[in-house]
Amino acid sequence: MPDPAPACAHPVRRPLHRVLAGAAAGQLAVLLALDAAPGLGPAGWATATAVAVAGGALLARAAARARHRFGPADTLTLARCTLTAATAGLLADAAHPWAAVATAATALALDLADGPVARRTGTASEFGARFDMEADAFLLLVLSAAAAPLLGPWTLAIGTMRYAFAAAARWAPWLSAPLPPSRARKAVAAVQGTALVAALAPATPHPLAALLTAAALALLTWSFGRDIRWLHRHRT
Repeated sequence: MPDPAPACAHPVRRPLHRVLAGAAAGQLAVLLALDAAPGLGPAGWATATAVAVAGGALLARAAARARHRFGPADTLTLARCTLTAATAGLLADAAHPWAAVATAATALALDLADGPVARRTGTASEFGARFDMEADAFLLLVLSAAAAPLLGPWTLAIGTMRYAFAAAARWAPWLSAPLPPSRARKAVAAVQGTALVAALAPATPHPLAALLTAAALALLTWSFGRDIRWLHRHRT
């Protein structure tokens, strides 16, 4: 008798409308939970809702163009986006910094799972990798914007560097060429979120928060510079 097929042999992929409906319900559940526990004011609700709606519209457009059906890893990435919108709302309220730190830390922790889940279930895709990258980039933008009033506007460089690079690629198309895999790049990306979350924690002394964020920015600048040099040497 043949062995039963592994669970990942037929991964479940969901159509876009079901994914967006589930994401909307999940976002509302998270915001209601935050409203009941730490409390979420009008600014928090408005910011989180605006971020979620804008993100959902962009995701719907991209997924429709790619004709992408969502797998388990995409669902995890979408959960991270939900937590990012909630983090933005909590930071906009500026009344519950520990709740914002905990929500952002949970989003960062989930980032460790979606890649392995995609590989294990055989659902890795170019769309999923791009979705994961954009989710990371937007969380960094939210955290760096929150750090700016505390440490200075220079922290925005962490959140905007990815978008500046993408804008530069329109002027210099060789910047949009694929890069080889790099563990160093992934490690530097992970450091950014960790450093910003630590800097935003109320218990972190101001000098230490500034040092952590500055070190993270230096690493990010090195990583982008390294990739740009590689792309320039191999441009066609």
